[in-house]
Amino acid sequence: MPDRIFIGVAWPYANGPLHLGHIAGCYLPADIFARYHRLKGDDVLMVSGSDQHGTPVTIRAEQEGVTVPEVVKKYHDSFVDSWEKLGIGFDLYTTTGTDNHRQVAQQIFTKLHHQGDIFPQTTELAWCEKDKRFLPDRYVDGTCPLCGNTRARGDQCEKCGRPMNPQDLVDWRCRLCGQTPVLRKSEHQFLRLSAYEQKLADWIDRNGGHWRPNVRNFTRQWLEDGLRDRSITRDMEWGVPVPLRGYEDKRIYVWFEAVIGYLSAAIEWAQRQGKPERWRDFWQDPACRAYYFIGKDNIPFHTIIWPAMIMGYGDYDGRRSRYLLPYDVPANQFLSLEGDKFSTSQNWAVWVPDFLERYAPDALRYHLSATMPETSDSDFSWRDFVRRNNDELVATYGNLVHRVLSFTYRNYEGLVPTPGPLDVDDQKLLAHAQDRALNEVGEQIGLCNFRAGLGAAMVLAQAANRYLDAKAPWKTLKDSRERTATTLWVAIAVISTLKTAYAPYLPFSSRQLHGMLGLPGTVEEQGWKVAFPAGGQPMKSPAQLFTKLDDKVVDEEMARLKAQRVTA
Repeated sequence: MPDRIFIGVAWPYANGPLHLGHIAGCYLPADIFARYHRLKGDDVLMVSGSDQHGTPVTIRAEQEGVTVPEVVKKYHDSFVDSWEKLGIGFDLYTTTGTDNHRQVAQQIFTKLHHQGDIFPQTTELAWCEKDKRFLPDRYVDGTCPLCGNTRARGDQCEKCGRPMNPQDLVDWRCRLCGQTPVLRKSEHQFLRLSAYEQKLADWIDRNGGHWRPNVRNFTRQWLEDGLRDRSITRDMEWGVPVPLRGYEDKRIYVWFEAVIGYLSAAIEWAQRQGKPERWRDFWQDPACRAYYFIGKDNIPFHTIIWPAMIMGYGDYDGRRSRYLLPYDVPANQFLSLEGDKFSTSQNWAVWVPDFLERYAPDALRYHLSATMPETSDSDFSWRDFVRRNNDELVATYGNLVHRVLSFTYRNYEGLVPTPGPLDVDDQKLLAHAQDRALNEVGEQIGLCNFRAGLGAAMVLAQAANRYLDAKAPWKTLKDSRERTATTLWVAIAVISTLKTAYAPYLPFSSRQLHGMLGLPGTVEEQGWKVAFPAGGQPMKSPAQLFTKLDDKVVDEEMARLKAQRVTA
């Protein structure tokens, strides 16, 4: 029976190109997970979109001297291009600027407001006397009172991950002019988050046992510290209008309406399919499992705030809600770059568009999968990228494929050889491929252990290399063509299995290899199963799947990286 899987992926601010930290943090793991379940034949919906309402977007527009819509279009188009080139396969990638999203966000706001989960409260907010404006949280900088980070933002400290209010900062200052703000009263709407504290704690105790330890512990610490009601409107002109009289000059705060995008995107997707009720399969079917792929700085928004909103909107009775609560939030830790944190402001980043101008997408997907920061922070270095590309992707997997297929194509008239009797070594390797490999890889991907899944595939590739070296078909060809044919057929059968096992990780090379093996249809149509080629099946002319990189790449890329930081 196919599973039904909903996958929500973090919505990136449309304020700059994507960098490798974004990809490793949530977009690549989400795509691997979705590809695996699609190959299995499961009913999958993966959605995300560009967040065009956050203050980082308005800040970027001011920096570039253009309008906010111009900035949004520029970077949304860049994201879409990056997804296509990287093979990130969303069922829908949209924006928070659609009429559909506005309507859904306002519907949820209105229901929560009517039932008392949203209430008015006069509060003191940061006001800049020089710029004559209320300052959105991200327009305020200062020192974090918890960890001492001197570059904390008014909405969150990026160093310790703690959300906060601007006035919590020590030595706070206006980001626009550097002056110290003053507090001025303004009425806003607040989410009564405190009312959901016990419901959330009970829900997590019952359902969070399979969450990653860091996600579970972070969430429980939030609950133990006590939940505070949070302002969900702001004095600004860019964003989703507040559907209340007297609030014409205010907007719904981005952290409240952006998470609603998971639901609004599902509704938009269903409408585009010509099946306007289809979204309910992923939001109201109790058998569906909802996964949210995010970075660790977004954990509380997806394990506390969004679930509380769903509970309120979905009439949660302590056990069930009319709208599905998250099943899992496999948040990744951070990826650093050459030992330092990725920094847009300092231009310390490897930007995805630039990377893909020089290197193949599967090379990046492989490296980030092998070093994915699943349970602890990890680091991207150019030296390690070159090493893994050459020693693992090229030498272990790519070389196995090329030497087997080119030798076979050359000596067996472009046909898959017909095997003779199988000996113990043949049977052992085929059993590994047929009975273990896909199960092991699939089990790890299903548990969101992507590094372990990749490792299980590599174990089979290494076993195939040892088998090939031991059988030495280039030697047996002179004395026993049948023995050689058997060896090559076994190796090709294993390569076909590897092609499927690697398909969620390396979609481009898996498709290329599928064609070289002469298999019918596509990798996606074949699905998550072993497909051993038949003897006599025509092959296509083999080609190298991957490119070996020169060691000088390390020095070239480090020079480029340091130069861009100096000129930032």
